[in-house]
Amino acid sequence: MIEQIYNYFTVDTVYYWVNFGVLPFWLILIFFPHSHLARVFVTSIFPFFILSGVYTFVLYKSYLNSYDFSANFGLYLGIETISDLFSNQFFLIMFWIHFISINLFTGGWIVKDSQKLQINKSLVFIPLIITYFIGPLGLFVYWLIRIFYTKSINLYD
Repeated sequence: MIEQIYNYFTVDTVYYWVNFGVLPFWLILIFFPHSHLARVFVTSIFPFFILSGVYTFVLYKSYLNSYDFSANFGLYLGIETISDLFSNQFFLIMFWIHFISINLFTGGWIVKDSQKLQINKSLVFIPLIITYFIGPLGLFVYWLIRIFYTKSINLYD
């Protein structure tokens, strides 16, 4: 049974499950940010617990396939090294899960912060969509909305 599960979850299958699995969380964040469901499931540790489990599974599977983890430290040596790392499917899926997790965390933070400041949820809609696709740009757009809505610039919070 465990071997069947292990063989089913290839890198491609994990990629599809992560992409489709994160969609309900984003839909709840975008359309129902004030709901109890959003507070319990999306802005809590729950989605990150799941994504961490998937990440651990990918790490385990890459370890069994003799992935060279020491090559990851070459990330900071140059763009060519990063390009070489992205040619490996295991590194690519680990990066993708990392990217998905950070964007979801940022979306959850935007929702929590907008609720704390009582920003209209229709104003938060666009930054959440942008955060889903392009994380840092969505956070920047939300920050601009936050500045104009609160009429103050707060560089730390």
